[in-house]
Amino acid sequence: MSPMANILILAALPEEADALFAATVARDTGPFAARRLIIHGHNLTIATCGLGKVNAALCAGMLGADADMLLMTGTCGALGAAPGAYWIAEAVQHDYGAAQPGRFRRYRAGEWPIGEPGEAHFTAMPDPGLNLPHARIASGDSFVACPDSAADLASHLGATLVDMEVGAVAQVAARLGKPWAAIKAVTDEANGDSGDDFHANLVRAAGLAAVEIERLVAML
Repeated sequence: MSPMANILILAALPEEADALFAATVARDTGPFAARRLIIHGHNLTIATCGLGKVNAALCAGMLGADADMLLMTGTCGALGAAPGAYWIAEAVQHDYGAAQPGRFRRYRAGEWPIGEPGEAHFTAMPDPGLNLPHARIASGDSFVACPDSAADLASHLGATLVDMEVGAVAQVAARLGKPWAAIKAVTDEANGDSGDDFHANLVRAAGLAAVEIERLVAML
């Protein structure tokens, strides 16, 4: 990383973006309500991309071309993981693949969903020493609030967390040839209580993730 790097930080929701370097700089009036500031000698753009893979990819593609690194902050569901914040070491899109008789086979997003599938995940940049637990996150355009679906993602993809954006940001970073990282904090357990739990825990979990992203920026 250069002495002064251009870093794009994405968050799906305003609560997640606003928790990061709070009370600094007004948002612009563009589609991603971006804040631009200099922290620890780096040029940061903090953008609210919106929910889902399309919004995340659009924001990362439009604002990430001049960035040296793409980061993502925010919240997620747990697939058996304990509460807390996690370094996302690997991301996979759980809804990309091939529907075949009696099964859905997952492939690495962007590759041909034909033939024998290989590793489906995207690997993040190395952890600089935050000492957070590492996780693989499964991303898709659905809010998982079903124990059976959660168990399927855990058993077939080896994922311990689930969200709707990180896998898309990772794919964009791979296409752009840029390093990426994400830190997510748990709001719910991807079960029948997840809707209520998400809303109850959103601000707290967003704050946990933001604290760790701020530590990460200080290390770069």
